[in-house]
Amino acid sequence: MTSYDQDIVAWADEQAALLRSGRFNLLDIDHLAEEIEDVGKSEQRELANRMAVLLAQLLKWQYQPERRGASWGATIRVQRKALIAHLATVPSLETMLRDSAWWDRIWADAVAKAIDETGLAVFPDQCPWSTDEILDQGWMPSRD
Repeated sequence: MTSYDQDIVAWADEQAALLRSGRFNLLDIDHLAEEIEDVGKSEQRELANRMAVLLAQLLKWQYQPERRGASWGATIRVQRKALIAHLATVPSLETMLRDSAWWDRIWADAVAKAIDETGLAVFPDQCPWSTDEILDQGWMPSRD
């Protein structure tokens, strides 16, 4: 048998074969549990990364109207579609959208991205938009 630490792909293939053949006593339970948890963490990271990118683009759109272009609009549309699809595929992630601590982390990441990309440091401390607005393909922020 292949060790988890030697070759994770060969190990995964062996573990899958053991599961399919019902040879549960030979399974590497601890590493299997870790890998299953990592799948969930990966899905959460994808949601967080896409949301931070979308929020940063929305900030740029709002605070740099003179620089708006087709690529910014395209990035916003692509991220929204991907987020909506991801939430449809993994509906349990929707609970994260109701978690204020999660939003605080994502907003901080988005603001940092927007600052890096614009050089501006004028962004609000908290997200001023609702989740519905953020994910709405027809909505764009305006400069108040």
